[in-house]
Amino acid sequence: MRVLLLYPQFPKSFWSFEKALELVNKKAMLPPLGLVTVAAILPQEWEYRLVDHNVRPVTEEEWDWAEIVILSAMIVQKDDFTVQIQEAKRRGKRVAVGGPYATALPQEAKAAGADYLILDEGEITLPLFVEAVQKGETSGVFRSDGNRPDVTTTPVPRFELLELNAYDSMSIQFSRGCPFQCEFCDIIVLYGRKPRTKTPAQLLAELEKLYELGWDSSIFMVDDNFIGNKRNVKLLLQELKPWMQERGYPFRFNTEASVDLAKDQELMDMMVDCNFNAVFLGIETPDEDSLTLTQKFQNTRDSLSESVEAIIRSGLRVMAGFIIGFDGEKAGAGDRIVRFVEQTAIPTALFSMLQALPDTALWHRLQKEGRLRDGNAANINQTTLMNFIPTRPLEEIAQEYVEAFWKLYDPELYLDRTYRHFLKLGAPRHKAVQRPITWENLRALLTVCWRQGVKRSTRWKFWIYMFSILKRNPAVWDHYLSVCAHSEHFLEYRDIVRQEIQSQLADYLTQEDRLRLVTDNSSAALAS
Repeated sequence: MRVLLLYPQFPKSFWSFEKALELVNKKAMLPPLGLVTVAAILPQEWEYRLVDHNVRPVTEEEWDWAEIVILSAMIVQKDDFTVQIQEAKRRGKRVAVGGPYATALPQEAKAAGADYLILDEGEITLPLFVEAVQKGETSGVFRSDGNRPDVTTTPVPRFELLELNAYDSMSIQFSRGCPFQCEFCDIIVLYGRKPRTKTPAQLLAELEKLYELGWDSSIFMVDDNFIGNKRNVKLLLQELKPWMQERGYPFRFNTEASVDLAKDQELMDMMVDCNFNAVFLGIETPDEDSLTLTQKFQNTRDSLSESVEAIIRSGLRVMAGFIIGFDGEKAGAGDRIVRFVEQTAIPTALFSMLQALPDTALWHRLQKEGRLRDGNAANINQTTLMNFIPTRPLEEIAQEYVEAFWKLYDPELYLDRTYRHFLKLGAPRHKAVQRPITWENLRALLTVCWRQGVKRSTRWKFWIYMFSILKRNPAVWDHYLSVCAHSEHFLEYRDIVRQEIQSQLADYLTQEDRLRLVTDNSSAALAS
């Protein structure tokens, strides 16, 4: 069986970083970890090719070669997901789909033309798909019926199928699931509330594979909450440290974690010892009432600002997610988020309007209350208007959102926050093996210095801050400059956010006016 693994294109988003990627001659931030894992689970006597549509299109030869096409996608990729399914069907190919989007909304994948729906977690459903194919079945829906696989049996992903040089960072996964119960989150729906982890030996085998393939840069630990099972994480880190030491610290790790990481200094120290240098926190909002309402209780137990401070000083750069539009939210939420971000000096603040994702507790509650907006499917993107009717005017929330996003990524404010953040950031505890300077890295350095240190109004601050970092915290200067470079993306993206949200809001208000007119005319007719 000849299998074409196809990963759909992402639209421009907060994390797409096109401008920053251009600087270092990369095509995409992260590879499709799900598809290379699928290739490892499926029969190894089958033949595989992988095309990431974020890197390049499928060639005619690849289309002709394929007997079956397998796609995996997140909701944000749904447009190209649909296009690629239809293209494969036009060429007479059988199509199988899986991943978070197909699992959450299987009817949409079916409507797009998919023959096989491989839903839930592949360790359980991929063998069912293989059995169906071997029996000659030309369609089917495969589900796990609520069962969760033992991820200690998951094989090492087929990383060799990737065009490694196209990516800025690699992806691996240690755990699935999260112990918390945030109302708006679909992770606990997809993967459960009991975190399941691989063994340390498994993860080291994956790292060894990447090391043998010549990868020597960043690795994103894609766990939705890396510290969901702290005991097993510490066991991993105990074994990861000597592995990294023996190889001269070839990788830098980033991951996602809950804010309660700040309460475990031992764990933070172990992460820094293993060359973790950044962590993404789901802070969501500084408004405690909103956190309580959405059942994000873990963020209400300690001071959020003090937690962020503790993590930064331990040596982990903090990235954070924020959301506007919670029920009961008071006016000025956008400004409060901006003030919190400025107070804590978080450079990278993901900011979104709340979305009701399929099958979440929020989705079911709003559906019961009749508040989901017709024709507005959920999308995890920063350019998407809310897909439900909030408790305060949607236009008020949208305006606050646009203004706050614009302020957050003002070039001068961003540079100020980044500088203050890196002054506090704990230095790395070891020196990685010195790598040769490449033309791409040199060009990126010169371009950032030219744009931010010469062309823009930030020029004086850029150089003052750069020399200050070199003097006061020199061990982090390259890390600091790379985060400064992200401004190249955000400067463009905040324009896109403003244009898209304002356009969608105008359409929404027009529809509301029409509906109001129809209602008024109907009332007048009845009265007469």
